[in-house]
Amino acid sequence: MTASASARTGDLERGTLDKAADENFPVAPFFLPKAWRDDLMAVYGFARLVDDIGDGDLAPGGADARLLGVSPAQAEDRLVLLDAFETDLRRVFDATPRHPLLRRLQPTVRQCSLTPEPFLGLIAANRQDQLVKRYETYDDLLAYCELSANPVGRLVLAVTGTSTAERIRLSDSICTALQIVEHLQDVTEDLGRDRIYLPAADMKRFHVSEADLARKTAGASVRALVAYEAQRARDLLNEGAPLVGSVHGRLKLLLAGFVAGGRAAVHAIAAAEYDVLPGPPKPGKGRLLREVGVTLRGEG
Repeated sequence: MTASASARTGDLERGTLDKAADENFPVAPFFLPKAWRDDLMAVYGFARLVDDIGDGDLAPGGADARLLGVSPAQAEDRLVLLDAFETDLRRVFDATPRHPLLRRLQPTVRQCSLTPEPFLGLIAANRQDQLVKRYETYDDLLAYCELSANPVGRLVLAVTGTSTAERIRLSDSICTALQIVEHLQDVTEDLGRDRIYLPAADMKRFHVSEADLARKTAGASVRALVAYEAQRARDLLNEGAPLVGSVHGRLKLLLAGFVAGGRAAVHAIAAAEYDVLPGPPKPGKGRLLREVGVTLRGEG
């Protein structure tokens, strides 16, 4: 690889990892041991890239497609890209992957004895995004979150060596909640991609049409629906919060950050009077820190 090509590859990798700053929760905060930070950023790089493939948000120029061996003629076909990405993921476990973010992931997989299943779940969720644009029931949405969100928490537990059946159950509740919150924040953005993650049965119950979601501001029925779904997310965060008390030290602070990030985001949605259509309501740093304190004290 030439020096210029190597620089471009490095820029591509950094561009993906830099998106960590925009998440609702801390990805790999400074207070963690360096080895954990490196491993969590490697996992994040995978998760962020597969989402970017599924959303069509790859860096312009087709570099990711080339790295994955996808021809220019197919570089816009997300299913082809996801297939190629899965092929490269499998190389992480038995060969040398092509994409730099997967090469970065390989040492983490080996040192932490990670299995392919959580990674494959995230790829499957993004395949589903290309084929399923609406969800009829809340249970249907939960099944999607089982693929799109819950693997991330399971990977965090695996990287930190703290996986147990009960912790996985609690983590799943937190991750599903965080996914629902993100869907609520991104109603307008998702609709622009012809996706709706508000269950159709709930939309019908609250007399919300797709046309209502396309307005610049939310009417009373949309606000009531968003409030209903936000309460579901809040309940799931509360259900999963005992995970924080089950661990110690810096991991406890990290997991409290995940729960607090979700709670702060729900608060921001409520502060916007559940009008998410103008853009995603985002919590301030002060609110996040207050929620961290509440979560650590087990008061939430």
